[in-house]
Amino acid sequence: MQQQFTYDQLVERAAAAKAQISDLKTQEMVLNIGPQHPSTHGVLRLEVVTDGEMVLEVIPHLGYLHRCFEKHAESLAYPKIIPYTDRMDYLASMNNNLAFAMGVEKMLGISENIPPRVHYIRVLVAELNRIASHMIALGTYGLDVGAVTPFLWCFRDREHIMSMLEWVSGARMLYNYIWIGGLFYDIPVGFEERCQEFVTYFRPKMQELNRLVTDNSIFIQRTANVGVLPLHVAINYGCSGPVLRGSGLKWDLRKVDAYSVYPELDFDIPIGKGEMGKVGDCWDRFKVRVDEVEESLKIIEQCAEVLLKKHQRSPNFDPRALCPAKVRPTQGDFYVRAENPRGETGFYFMADGKSDIPFRCKARGASFSNLSVLSEISRGVLISDLIAIIGSIDIVLGEVDR
Repeated sequence: MQQQFTYDQLVERAAAAKAQISDLKTQEMVLNIGPQHPSTHGVLRLEVVTDGEMVLEVIPHLGYLHRCFEKHAESLAYPKIIPYTDRMDYLASMNNNLAFAMGVEKMLGISENIPPRVHYIRVLVAELNRIASHMIALGTYGLDVGAVTPFLWCFRDREHIMSMLEWVSGARMLYNYIWIGGLFYDIPVGFEERCQEFVTYFRPKMQELNRLVTDNSIFIQRTANVGVLPLHVAINYGCSGPVLRGSGLKWDLRKVDAYSVYPELDFDIPIGKGEMGKVGDCWDRFKVRVDEVEESLKIIEQCAEVLLKKHQRSPNFDPRALCPAKVRPTQGDFYVRAENPRGETGFYFMADGKSDIPFRCKARGASFSNLSVLSEISRGVLISDLIAIIGSIDIVLGEVDR
């Protein structure tokens, strides 16, 4: 039934609408980008106030892809939550599994008992997944700024990793492979050699990608000095991962927290140096991801060698030997974090000591905090540059709308 208004109410509503419109200057316009738009990398809606082609303000609107992860976790036993972590940052499922498993293991006090072979396999598959995630970030960023070939190249090479992870876990995207206390299964025979072959194949491909994109003069003009994120702003907004390191800070939880077997591995932390523009611009964030791929290749090489020589497979090795049948932690609050491809992913647990279901499981998604800085670094840029800035942040909406 249509709502009826009195004459006075109609006059009042008309005056309010006129006042709202008059707040915008003659040349200003509100432009909606998304939620169904390729350049928003998912169902993200941006309310953009523009003056011609100039961006005056950007207001992100979330909630179009609510995963309900934290609510699900309140009604599931700890081991049954792992498949739901896959679906947060669905491009880095192994890394999500690892962070969650480490958190519960810390609560149970069994972290020190995990066999070294399990640790090395976890790091191996997590770094493979990191490269696969960065391949999507680099390839789709090429599309954002107008280059199609890098997208095709990156997805071609990512397919090799997808096939390897499918060989390990049986799935191509949502793995449920890293379990509390161990692994779903040992890696297949010949997997270590396959990883070494992949590293040999992939290094020249990254050099080709650098020549095609990173050092391309057109790409540099589109990304250098665009979306500059000062370090103090990145810290105050809680940014992490390549977004923070692109602003010049060496902050990587694999080094800072020294979890799993990362302290035993040799790798560097790439940071933005302002080589093509200012420190913290879009080019720096892109270059950090390119360099991180090379560091992940180093880690994969070392893990494969250790698994072949020092901690090789044996008939008596059972990756599920420490996986508890029922998880019932003691009462308390626990927080564990890990370095995912997009930054710090953490899980905050509240356990009552009586149930095998968490009283509360809060997820800290890196994409959510990184996205919050968008408005700060997008004022005064062109609309085309706004698209480049969004791509350089590399968000996944499943992690934003947890």
